[in-house]
Amino acid sequence: MKRPLAVLLCVSPLLLLLNWWRISATGEGPLPPRNVTVLLWHWPFDVALPLQGDVCLELYGIPRCRLLRDRSALPAAHLVVFHSRELERGWQALPLGPQRPRSQRWVWMSLESSTGDLRRFGGVFNLTMSYRRDADITIPYGRLEPREPPGAPGGLVVVKSVPVCWVVSAYSPEHRRSRVYTGLRDMMPVAVYGHWNNNPLSARDLLPTISRCYFYLAFENSESKDYITEKLWRNAYGSGAVPVVLGPPPGDYEAVAPRGSYIHVDEFASVEDLGRRLQELMEDRESYAGYLEWQRAWRVKSFTDWRERLCSICSQYDRLPENKTYPDLHAWARA
Repeated sequence: MKRPLAVLLCVSPLLLLLNWWRISATGEGPLPPRNVTVLLWHWPFDVALPLQGDVCLELYGIPRCRLLRDRSALPAAHLVVFHSRELERGWQALPLGPQRPRSQRWVWMSLESSTGDLRRFGGVFNLTMSYRRDADITIPYGRLEPREPPGAPGGLVVVKSVPVCWVVSAYSPEHRRSRVYTGLRDMMPVAVYGHWNNNPLSARDLLPTISRCYFYLAFENSESKDYITEKLWRNAYGSGAVPVVLGPPPGDYEAVAPRGSYIHVDEFASVEDLGRRLQELMEDRESYAGYLEWQRAWRVKSFTDWRERLCSICSQYDRLPENKTYPDLHAWARA
């Protein structure tokens, strides 16, 4: 007769915790605080950055935003942010007390295209924070901002010596991007850099090296919705090479980048057709330069610091839904 009692004693506290974690943000009205307090529960990948002073204002010009890592501030935080990778540790990755304020919103954050098993966290989180455009808080890897005044400095001088280049760390012959690379390699020289072939580039040499290439293979390691990373924003756009993109569908690229500033693999019937188009552009200087015209009106903004991403929550705070919970976060992350 003692075993059922022991089981009950073990299960009851867990049920209480599950009920506490799954409480939805159902405050009586919107919170119009003078300052928004964002508490980061754990640094992504356990890599900490300094948070001394008014980080959001001093570094990014975002006022009324307190970004904290001190867990003792949990009861007073308006939002608590949890990075998805650390949630793989299970329930112990979440706060164990005190009781969660009903007006406090918990944010699930991830910049990865694949996540672990999130089914256990159904009903826990109120907001999503991701590169995806349908997230409550969108944090892209980069974007194009208007250039003021318009006009690319120094004009659009095209000085190239390498047909195609690619920086890749993980290579598998079964991947679609590997098959496209192999097909192009059979038609023209492709300079490959990265850990895969023991030819890494330093951060200092990365963009100057790519800038010598007509085309850069901005091939994502996933074709998930909206997954457009630094391969486009920094490596290709930032270097002045024309990106050949492979990842989400063409419509996802059109939503964030000017059409005619990149070449999407999916718009060609075969790799051979793609290769012939690249050869044509290398021979036609005027047509090739047309793919660089976007530089006259736009400049690249890359996001690399987690603090900037977290501070951006405050810029979007007034537009965030107040009474929302994700009953099936696992399904949303895989949509």
